Amino acid sequence: LFSREETRCNNRALCFCASPLSFCLTGEAFGVNVTSQTQVVRGTVGREALLSVSYSSSSSDKPVIKWQVKKDKVKPVTVVQSIGTEIIGNLRPEYRSRIMVFENGSLLLHKLQLSDEGTYEVEISITDDTFTGEHYIKLTVDVPVSKPYIQMMASSVLEYSEHFHLHCSHDNGTKPIYSWLKGGKVLTNDSRLLLSHDQKVLSISRVLMSDDDIYACTVENPISSMKSIPVRLTVYRRSSLYIILSTGGIFLLITLVTVCACLSFAVDVVPKPTTLGRRSPMPLYVLNEDVSLSFIYKTSI
Repeated sequence: LFSREETRCNNRALCFCASPLSFCLTGEAFGVNVTSQTQVVRGTVGREALLSVSYSSSSSDKPVIKWQVKKDKVKPVTVVQSIGTEIIGNLRPEYRSRIMVFENGSLLLHKLQLSDEGTYEVEISITDDTFTGEHYIKLTVDVPVSKPYIQMMASSVLEYSEHFHLHCSHDNGTKPIYSWLKGGKVLTNDSRLLLSHDQKVLSISRVLMSDDDIYACTVENPISSMKSIPVRLTVYRRSSLYIILSTGGIFLLITLVTVCACLSFAVDVVPKPTTLGRRSPMPLYVLNEDVSLSFIYKTSI
């Protein structure tokens, strides 16, 4: 009778197990071990990206290297196959003149395009080795963001105004992420200062004197970050005089119009001196003289 043992098998052992008795025949088997210093590579459109890996093997033979890329749920596409650094077979048109394979299995992509983004898998195998080594690296490809700018309704606003908006925009760049600064500190949503879903718009639901400050927005993506020119929002206090004018302004306006109309009428009824009167005062003088003579004549009689 044999004592019962648990037998563990891994990729470096050859095992044969039978029930109810377990027999395990082990023998040393060799495989390729692939490693990498990074799991994600951030690439820039038009530049190059190195998907760096290395492998270890007990064999001195040249490795067979195969790189594939998977995008979303699409079936993996072969990028390149090589024996050592020598590419075998025909490259797909989109990869021609843009591919280089290194002895350690690394892949260099020239003139990156947005369509190059995806998850890359490398398989390295050697004839004398039983197991193939595999590794995955994610490649992102982006366009750097341009400097953002702020657009707002006005540079000044009256205290207690409702729904004041500031808009952050940029012209170029992929996968933008927006954020806002007030007085140099990062802004987050609160009861009055509200950020839109994409954080492009900052809304002040009710303006207070504490909102008088310097504002800026930032835009970033996996390869770049830019900050806008700061803008100043000036908040004016709503004075008692303004409140009076805003509530009773219509009555004041009617009063002013009435006074102006009366003054205009008074001016119109005043007789204007004629040019004849100014040039020849004789008619008035003769009239006075005739009245005096008549009075003297009647008196004497």
